[in-house]
Amino acid sequence: MTRPLPGQPSRRVVLVEDDPGDVFLVQELLAEVAPEIRLLVAGSVAEAIQRGLLVMADCVLLDLNVPGSRDLEGLREVLQADPFAAVCVLTGLDDEYLGIAAVGIGAQDYLVKGKADGPVLIRAIRYAVERRRAEASLVRLREQQLAAAESARLERGLLPSPLLAGSRVRARSFYRSGRIRSLIGGDFFDAVLGPSGAVHAIVGDVCGHGPDEAALGALLRVSWRALVLAGVDEPQLLSNLQEVLVSERHDPFLFTTVCTVVIAPSAGEALVRLAGHPAPVSLRPHPSTDSPKAGPPLGVVADAAWEPARLPLAPDWALLLYTDGLIEGRGPDPEERLWEEGLLELLDEERDTGLDELPGRLAERVQKINGGPLADDMAILLLSGAGREG
Repeated sequence: MTRPLPGQPSRRVVLVEDDPGDVFLVQELLAEVAPEIRLLVAGSVAEAIQRGLLVMADCVLLDLNVPGSRDLEGLREVLQADPFAAVCVLTGLDDEYLGIAAVGIGAQDYLVKGKADGPVLIRAIRYAVERRRAEASLVRLREQQLAAAESARLERGLLPSPLLAGSRVRARSFYRSGRIRSLIGGDFFDAVLGPSGAVHAIVGDVCGHGPDEAALGALLRVSWRALVLAGVDEPQLLSNLQEVLVSERHDPFLFTTVCTVVIAPSAGEALVRLAGHPAPVSLRPHPSTDSPKAGPPLGVVADAAWEPARLPLAPDWALLLYTDGLIEGRGPDPEERLWEEGLLELLDEERDTGLDELPGRLAERVQKINGGPLADDMAILLLSGAGREG
């Protein structure tokens, strides 16, 4: 048997008392005001523990002078046996000070024998139960807060910091997980200056929304960065990344969509590869997208090939890479999703917004049009030539 859930009435009370007269008095008082309460009696703390009465009780009425216990020793034994017990101690007229001391070390309340009638007794019992429940709830809340803070710290460490020092490319980003109380989801992004001087960028989306997908997304991002920094030939990156996915995924049917972009040092063009992913949007001279032929998502076809497409870059170029969480919410027409056409319209409306503010502004606008938070993860990566703000 276990204690009832919080909010349920207390129905089981254990009385630790060796005086038959006091036991009879408590029985009569409770029968008068709360006949639904079941009273279990033990003559000592040791007996209550041995019979397993403490874990069965909603409240423990403890006489501080029962045999085998002296002063507060009995209370300490009860709390050691069951730290979550709601205890109301009973004291004599001459040792009321012990009741005050008992509350100081863990009892919820105390009563002086001879001064408590039925209503006072039942009120003390219910107060002890509710106070212990409140204390237990605070402890659980604190534990959850500490766990959440630790989880957030670990997740924050998995979010990328683009490595673009020494390049002529700037990166701005926005990320929001679709999972409640989580910082990362299955979407990922990154940007790295490769050994050859070219800037490599990636956005990806692991299908699914659980913690396993979030961990896999972080692993794929880190693996992709390691491959780029190791100087692996660009045409081999997606094949190698697919090998990592296949070896690490927990579900054989799990796949990942990816868009990669390579920008040469001259920044005259970008090389784009799509693995079942939305194409990037060129913001200059006006928002537009050319959808190159997309290969299959990673993890679907073992010997897949992802053909590159060359995207010319204007002198004041800016590219927006994103995951489908940005465009799969409701559009202006509630019956339709936003899709790429709606995104282009939003970008045209925000053409005067600075690039630094644009990713966050887009997320804000999309959520407002959706009528509330988006269910899917969202990753946005905005790249531009160094020094280009507007």
